[in-house]
Amino acid sequence: MLQALEIVLFVVGFLSAAFFIWAAIISKNENETFAYRKFINLGLLIISVSFLIVITHNILLISLLLIILLASIIVGFILLLPYEKKNNYTHSIPLQRIDERDTMFSRRELQKGSEEYKKYYKDKKDREASDNDFRSLPGLLSPNSTQYHRFHFASAEAGFQTVDAFYNEVDNKVEAEVENKTEVEDEKISRYIKNWAKKLGAIDCGITVLKDYHVYSYGGRRERRDKQYHLNHKFAIAFTVEMDKAMVDAAPKASIVMESAQQYLESGRIAIQLSKFIQNLGYNARAHIDGNYEVVCPLVARDAGLGEIGRMGLLMTPMKGPRVRIGVVTTDIPLIPDNVKPDFSVIDFCTICKKCADSCPSNAISFDDMEDVEGVKRWQINQEACFNLWSKLGTDCGRCVSVCPYSHEDNFLHNIVRKGIKNNYAFRRVALKMDDVFYGRQPVSKDIPKMLEI
Repeated sequence: MLQALEIVLFVVGFLSAAFFIWAAIISKNENETFAYRKFINLGLLIISVSFLIVITHNILLISLLLIILLASIIVGFILLLPYEKKNNYTHSIPLQRIDERDTMFSRRELQKGSEEYKKYYKDKKDREASDNDFRSLPGLLSPNSTQYHRFHFASAEAGFQTVDAFYNEVDNKVEAEVENKTEVEDEKISRYIKNWAKKLGAIDCGITVLKDYHVYSYGGRRERRDKQYHLNHKFAIAFTVEMDKAMVDAAPKASIVMESAQQYLESGRIAIQLSKFIQNLGYNARAHIDGNYEVVCPLVARDAGLGEIGRMGLLMTPMKGPRVRIGVVTTDIPLIPDNVKPDFSVIDFCTICKKCADSCPSNAISFDDMEDVEGVKRWQINQEACFNLWSKLGTDCGRCVSVCPYSHEDNFLHNIVRKGIKNNYAFRRVALKMDDVFYGRQPVSKDIPKMLEI
């Protein structure tokens, strides 16, 4: 009997050690040195204990390990069962439309002494002093910023300049007669658009009915400032593109703004191509790209089923977390909206996690639970504090994105955890603790990828 127990424990120990060594190899490939050391040490410890059992035949040790094994099986079974504790989470629906003039990028464009400047701060007197704080700082991509790198910043600037080349291509209205329109079946064209978006480089794509709160009330940037927006299209196509993890992991160093620029470019390119395709069929379509939005992309993407809005105010996608950029095309072509079921496991995880808040250098992310903001229960970041930091760094920071547990690579190891987080209330709590143990509560910013050394 004792020999049989020894064999069982040795086999279980060997398999457990193999799992942790496999996890260590994955971590090594992901450049997760901290996790690699934890996994490899745990694997070696288990192997050592397994051999100790066979060599010593220690009954006390065998009994202890047997208890641990049985307890692990019971706990594992509980964690794998679908279980959701009752909560009062709801999809927050804004009661009023967002004014783009209130966004930091719109406020940044205001020139001191201009009529637009005087008009805005006449109505928003409480913001002028804090806004002048960021105006006194170096600014994004500035040579005087703390993260300045001549070549990396020039690369990022090239990305934004290329996006800007798309600026006048977002909204070419179709004046075709109705009979010149290509007849389409809504189900087939919806499927085609989603598949083609992925072929073009999107990792996910969804469709929603365009709602009033998706659309900015007034434009805030360039010639669109003070322009009143209306609900001109019936549908919105939203998609996401992935940000490279190695580039994000070095945040807030220059690689993060390089990657942001590149993925704004990719999402802009895809949006322009989709809108041109729809226009070629005789329907109206508008691409919404960086610097030229008429819609609030995270809200559109959420309602299209691409994710939920998390603590940091960004879209949290199922497989990449916030490590994405969003593109949107609004249109009047007949489409079938996705049947979206809210994923409140994300909201629950964000409620307990707070890793982004712990790691935020500007303390712009709240540690509190969701609260009522203008009649809507949600989290709200301190956008002034966030933008002030950007203006010092010269980059768009990205620490919150880099430390988020949802931002781990899309592979089998992490997807096991993602599945458990979605499936079980208790698993979420255990997974958070394990993420802290293996990756650190405040993960250290990594080096910029070696391929970018110059």
